[in-house]
Amino acid sequence: QVQLAESGGGSVQAGGSLQLSCAPASYPPPGRCFAWFRQVPGKEREGIAFIRTPTNLGSTADSVKGRFTIDRDSAKNTVYLQMNTVKPEDTAMYYCAFLADTYVAVTSACPRGATQYNTWGQGTQVTVSS
Repeated sequence: QVQLAESGGGSVQAGGSLQLSCAPASYPPPGRCFAWFRQVPGKEREGIAFIRTPTNLGSTADSVKGRFTIDRDSAKNTVYLQMNTVKPEDTAMYYCAFLADTYVAVTSACPRGATQYNTWGQGTQVTVSS
């Protein structure tokens, strides 16, 4: 089973940038999806960015579109979430997730629900101050 190691969280001022990294312990097969989710206490886990192997085509949720981008470096086997122009409402615990056992066709979008992902990182806290 693929294990995920996240890094890059921390504190940043509003308007600043932060990059999160997610490094799987093993190389994923083709047709699999990685995703970034975030969660604040008392709310459901929100999917914000998704990317499929090996095309590395990514997409983002409307809540972060234009500010956050997801990318994957195949050579380093690492998934990144680049967070630009952050806002206080971006404060949350951020999780990397992997859909390990489902092949996603190149013509299909990665699933967006948290319950559909079966492998999770430990989470990394992002705090944005105003």
